Amino acid sequence: MKSNISIVSHDQGQTLGVAGGNYRIVVSGETTNNAYAVIEMLVSPGGGPPPHAHPATQEMFYLMEGELEFKTEAGKTTLKEGGFVNIPLNGSVHCFKNVSDSYARMLCTVVPAGLEQVFREIGTPAKPGEFLPVPEMTPERIALLKEIDRKFGQTTYPHNYLD
Repeated sequence: MKSNISIVSHDQGQTLGVAGGNYRIVVSGETTNNAYAVIEMLVSPGGGPPPHAHPATQEMFYLMEGELEFKTEAGKTTLKEGGFVNIPLNGSVHCFKNVSDSYARMLCTVVPAGLEQVFREIGTPAKPGEFLPVPEMTPERIALLKEIDRKFGQTTYPHNYLD
């Protein structure tokens, strides 16, 4: 009898430089019939995405190490190790930023899968432990980000949108 259990070791999965951190796709939609995906996010000091919304995706964050500032339309909060954030379907604009001087590590689960495809398109392949600089916001990069938003049904806002 063939087992349908999958086991992913700490050094498996695609690692991408995204928003100043390393995002490792631990479980992709290709292996879950697009039911969900799991991404490990290692967020460097100062790192984090701009405010954004993706109404067709529920996104859940579990902070394993460090602390992050989460902002939503309802305000901001500092999430510490062991904290959890749930952005429901049709959820509001949100973002996070590492405002500490240490790395933060969290698990992000998305339902259904698909957000990992966004990371594959905006990210740059990286080796574990290799942190790539945030790409410069050239006109070409801005056009790419707008196209990714259109393609995946999300909206990205200016960095100061939730201030």
